[in-house]
Amino acid sequence: MSYRLVSDATLDLPIELVEKYNIFVVPMAFTLDGEEILHYPDERNMSNEAFYEALKQGKTAVTSQINPTIYVDLFTPILEGGEDILYVAFTSGLSGTYQSAVLAKGMLEEDFPDRKLYVIDSLCASAGLGYFMKLIGEKKEAGLDIDELKDWVLAKRNRIAHWFTVDDLFHLQRGGRLSFAEAMLGSALKIKPIISVDEKGKLYVENKVRGNKKGVEYMLAKIRETMDENECSVFIGHGDCEERALELKAKVEAETDATSVELTKIGPIIGAHTGPGMLAVLFMEKEM
Repeated sequence: MSYRLVSDATLDLPIELVEKYNIFVVPMAFTLDGEEILHYPDERNMSNEAFYEALKQGKTAVTSQINPTIYVDLFTPILEGGEDILYVAFTSGLSGTYQSAVLAKGMLEEDFPDRKLYVIDSLCASAGLGYFMKLIGEKKEAGLDIDELKDWVLAKRNRIAHWFTVDDLFHLQRGGRLSFAEAMLGSALKIKPIISVDEKGKLYVENKVRGNKKGVEYMLAKIRETMDENECSVFIGHGDCEERALELKAKVEAETDATSVELTKIGPIIGAHTGPGMLAVLFMEKEM
């Protein structure tokens, strides 16, 4: 039975990989200085570069979750076309989007009782979700049916490692991840929080280091110590800091056992909360 992979616009996956694995991406909206803009992987309505330039100029951006009726409208043509759906959603630890998709699933099952519609909480965010979707696409290409792939996703979702740093702590402060005092002190001392995603898909600060160099060293150590030896690919995500991302890519290639290292851009949905200068590494952790 034919089925379609679906995710949402938080996945921050390069458009060429979205197209390669035929992933249907649900667009998500952000509001920039009062103007609502729909974000797609091809950046058709605003480029990532233009978005970050607007933030650097002092404009503010906010995001909102997807309404269940939007899912219904977007999923219906796929189901009517005879395809089942495996939707892997942005982590419920950071958004109510997953719950909206669950509500939509309940509405659609009455109209399509013979179709399979799986809605899975990825417990992943941003380029971590993108990295996961790439692996999922590879498994689909390898021949897994929708039930086999659903089980694989559920088994692996807590093993996608997210490690990142940000340049502007005040973006995290506005999102409630740091107090104003922590943001002020950290900025003054050039402290970099090392942030990850826990087993519930929520952000937490694991450590704090001083300066970009120490942040990179910490992330490299995590790759060396915890990367699964059977899945040695790495994603590097960046929020409009490609030069630093390329430098990190060279270090990952030279100093770890990574077999492939790919760059991806952090889009406006996540960038609204992290600001310019976010740098992240994403990979599969070994089983503990």
